[in-house]
Amino acid sequence: MAQFLLIGLVEPSDKNGQQAFEEWFIDQHIEDTSLCPNFVRGRVYELKGPHLDIDTPTRYLSVYEVEADSYEEAERVLNAWQADQHAWPGRQHHLQTAQRLGGIPMQIGGAGWYELLADYAGPGRG
Repeated sequence: MAQFLLIGLVEPSDKNGQQAFEEWFIDQHIEDTSLCPNFVRGRVYELKGPHLDIDTPTRYLSVYEVEADSYEEAERVLNAWQADQHAWPGRQHHLQTAQRLGGIPMQIGGAGWYELLADYAGPGRG
């Protein structure tokens, strides 16, 4: 079975939307998506500094580790998971939060499936 990362580059939807973003995306959406079948782990990172003076497109990065035969299969399973309003015990609360906030409080700057090609352990692991 192949290993993939699903990467999301995201931001709050507006300057005043930080609290809504944290509530909906960080506190709820990451957990919801991480519980999808085939998903191993979900994480979200916040940018703390540039590297090589290169512009970074977003302040937040979501990373999901996924095992599947193909990224198409992983996408199909994820879409079915997200369409099922009862798949996750917290799903109704998650949907109600989005409704209360007037929609999904984030902008997506990019997203994609990446297949693992090589894996090297560094001295800091362990």
